[in-house]
Amino acid sequence: MIIIDVYVFIFGAIIGSFLNVCIVRMPEEKSVVRPRSHCVKCKKTIPWYDNVPLFSYLLLRCKCRFCKEKISFVYFFVELLTAITFVLFYRYFGCSKILFPYLVMVSGFIVATMVDFKHRIIPDEISVGGMCVGLVFSSFVLDMHDASYETLLIGRKIMWILLGICFAVNIVLKYIPKKENDEQQGFEEESDGQSVICFLIGFILYDTCIHFFLDTLVKTSSESLRPYLLNIDASVLGLLVGGGLIYVMGLLGDLLFRKESMGGGDVKLLAMVGAFMGWKLAILSFFIAPFFAAIYGLVEKVRTKDSFIAYGPFLVLASLISLFCGKWIIDKILQGQILPF
Repeated sequence: MIIIDVYVFIFGAIIGSFLNVCIVRMPEEKSVVRPRSHCVKCKKTIPWYDNVPLFSYLLLRCKCRFCKEKISFVYFFVELLTAITFVLFYRYFGCSKILFPYLVMVSGFIVATMVDFKHRIIPDEISVGGMCVGLVFSSFVLDMHDASYETLLIGRKIMWILLGICFAVNIVLKYIPKKENDEQQGFEEESDGQSVICFLIGFILYDTCIHFFLDTLVKTSSESLRPYLLNIDASVLGLLVGGGLIYVMGLLGDLLFRKESMGGGDVKLLAMVGAFMGWKLAILSFFIAPFFAAIYGLVEKVRTKDSFIAYGPFLVLASLISLFCGKWIIDKILQGQILPF
């Protein structure tokens, strides 16, 4: 067991090294493959023996071999965090089919968290790419979702309710005059809103096709195929409900405060969570995240006077809580024990 943990730890540290490249380059829209790793100060290519995860940072005493400039502790932290996270996930899920999809998901979470804290953006390569990967994994890893007919039916009703609210609020916003302060940001916000709406509409049409496909063909298909079709349906529903829920909250915030209250990156991030974890855990993550964000926001408000915070990291934290404790929390809620002691 300990030997396997060591191998998983080493594998996680290697992945963490690659995640560092993603964290640095994705916000600048640079390739994560080329050029090779190099010092951000002197631009010298880092030789392989100086690029060994964790050890090289310590052996070089946190400095570049060539220019002697200090190397940010973030690189070491990400590698160590990824390694520890991989071991914890392995310990919890074991060597099962569901382990690899969740390792991919949590790797995306780490990149999204670090980038959002520093740049206040979440790269589409992580969120949109994560949605696609979540859908692909859901097509053959059955344990990822609760794909019972009753669960899918409830999720579909929630999806259409969110869609109705989304369009209703959008119509109201179009007829409310903007403040002068909003004029300079108007085009950017409108474009972002339209892109998210088009995104939701496209996936709703896709989901409708999936549901039609299930209703019409599942009776003629083999029993072995049906669970996989239902699992894909569950993933698409999770994506739509997760993304739609936080988008609707953002729209209501725009309507109430007359300014942008939720970024499109957060919408796509929770949609990614739904694609991997399903609509129930996506909703639970949506309600857990504000508790942590509120505490952090109050501290930052006092410390920097800034009322805007990166919300993605708190969606990530809430999603991890939902992943490990979600079933227990939902059971307690259904039993009327929302805060059991």
